[in-house]
Amino acid sequence: MATEKTNFNVGDTVTVHYQVIEGTKTRIQPYTGIVIGKKGMGINKTFTVRRIAVGQIGVERIFREFSPKITKLEVKSSAKVRRAKLNYIRGRVGKAASKL
Repeated sequence: MATEKTNFNVGDTVTVHYQVIEGTKTRIQPYTGIVIGKKGMGINKTFTVRRIAVGQIGVERIFREFSPKITKLEVKSSAKVRRAKLNYIRGRVGKAASKL
């Protein structure tokens, strides 16, 4: 991921293809959700992706932007937001949590 730069912002819906190691096997697991925050500087940049899991449960995951385990990062859609951190989405459930 460090060699290629994908431009994404807070409010974008992204798919992060993350390498998962289970025992001796590795596989690529896609994680699709809304970027609700970015923080850090330089190589320590992180971003938080929130998705709605089975039912109406929200699941958040923090990724390092320059992690070697991220194989691909796709921007599915963009949204115009007026905040740097979208913490208000945590209080929403169902379709309201996915619409910006």
